[in-house]
Amino acid sequence: MRVTGKLILSLALSIFTTLLWANPVIRDARLWSAPDSTRIVFDVSAPVDHTLFALHNPERIVIDLHGTKLAKSLKGSQYQKGVVKRIRSGAHNKNDTRIVLDLSADVKAKSFLLKPHQSYGHRLVIDLQNKTSKQATKAKVSEKKTSQRRDLIIAIDAGHGGEDPGAIGHRGTREKDVVMAIARKLEALINKQYGMKAVMVRSGDYYIGLRKRVEIARENKADMFISIHADAFHDKRARGSSVFALSQRGASNETARWLAESENASDFIGGVSLEDKDDLLTSVLLDLSMNGKVEASLELGDYVLSELKTVTKVHKNRVGQAGFAVLKAPDIPSILVETAFISNLHEEKKLRSSRHQLRMAKSILKGVNSYFLRNEVPGTLLAQRRHVIAKGENLSTIADQYQVSLKALRTSNTLKSDLLRVGQVLVIPGS
Repeated sequence: MRVTGKLILSLALSIFTTLLWANPVIRDARLWSAPDSTRIVFDVSAPVDHTLFALHNPERIVIDLHGTKLAKSLKGSQYQKGVVKRIRSGAHNKNDTRIVLDLSADVKAKSFLLKPHQSYGHRLVIDLQNKTSKQATKAKVSEKKTSQRRDLIIAIDAGHGGEDPGAIGHRGTREKDVVMAIARKLEALINKQYGMKAVMVRSGDYYIGLRKRVEIARENKADMFISIHADAFHDKRARGSSVFALSQRGASNETARWLAESENASDFIGGVSLEDKDDLLTSVLLDLSMNGKVEASLELGDYVLSELKTVTKVHKNRVGQAGFAVLKAPDIPSILVETAFISNLHEEKKLRSSRHQLRMAKSILKGVNSYFLRNEVPGTLLAQRRHVIAKGENLSTIADQYQVSLKALRTSNTLKSDLLRVGQVLVIPGS
C-alpha cells in the first residue's frame, strides 16, 4: 500500500491539531448584568484549574486558567456589560491563558465551576458583586405621611433569566421572555391598585438563584410571593394553566413532580454555588414555620386558579403541590403559576400575544385581591373596616358614609358592577 506525501501531511496536521488542542479549550464567554452584580460565564471544553486575584488603581480582575487554550478573541460590545469595561487575554507562563477584566468599579469576586447539565457543557462562572452599590433589590416603598399604615408588598418572580432561558417552544419562544412580559404587566396593574406595591424579583435579563429569589422577597418584607413560569412537558399534548403551592411530602401528581424537578434544576443551568449552604439546618428551620404558610398558599392558589379558569383552559381543577425550591419562604404565602405549556404549539402562540399576557396578569391580580379581601394583613392600608350591606344600601351611599371614593371601593373589593346583595361584606379602604 503506497502512502502519498499528501496523506502523510494530512496525518501530521491531524496529529498536530490534536496535540495542540489536547488541553482544555476556552470556547467563549457570556456576560450578564444584574442591578448589583455582573456575571461572566466561560464555556470550557473540560474542567479547568484556575486562580483569581484583584488588582487596583485601575480596578482589574485577573484569571489564570492553567493548561488551557483560547479558541477565539474576546473582543466586542458583547463582552462589555455591567462593571466589565473590557476583556483582555493572552498566553501566560507558556501553558496558561491569562484573562484580565478591566472594571469600572471595585468588586468582590467569586468563582466556581459547573458540570455539564442538559444542553450546557463545563462552565467557569465568575461573579462580581458590587461593593459600593446599596441593596439594589430593595423596594422603594414610600411612607404615607397621612397614615401609619403601609402598602401590601407583592413580590413578582419572573422565572429563569440570563444564561438560563427556561423551556423553549417549537417556534423558539423562550420561557424567560414571555414570563417577564406577563410579570411586567402584573407589576403595572398592581402599582395602579390602592394600597398595593409590586416588587420585581428580577428586573432584567439576568439569572438569580432560587434561594436568592426567596431572600429578595423577604428583604423587601413582601406579603406575598408569586413566581411566574411557562414550562414544557414531555407530552406535547399537555396544555392549560396550573397553580402550585409547596409540598413538603411529595408531588400531588406526575406533572407536578416533573415540573418541580425541572424548575429546581435551574440552579444547575443558571449556575449557583452551594458550597456555603447548610442544607440540613435550612431544612429544619423551614419545617418549623412552614405548615401554616402552606395552608395560606393553597388558599391563595385556589383564588388565582378560579380566575385563570375564566380566561384560559386549566390543566388541573385544583391547586397542585410539589417541592419547588422557589416557594420555600417560611412566612410568605407563595404560589407558582404555570401560565401555559410552551411545549404545546397552540399555547406557545398564545404566550407570544401581548393581549393574552395582559389577560393572564389581570386574572392573577383578581385572585390576589380575593385572597386579601378575606385575609387582612395588620398595619396595611387594606386592613380596614368592614361593612355589611343592609337592605336599601348602595355603593354610592356607603362611599359617602366612609368618605372614600367609589373607585377605591370597587378596587378593594374587586367589584365587577355596583350591584350589591344584602349581607355582602365590603372592605372599606383608607380615604
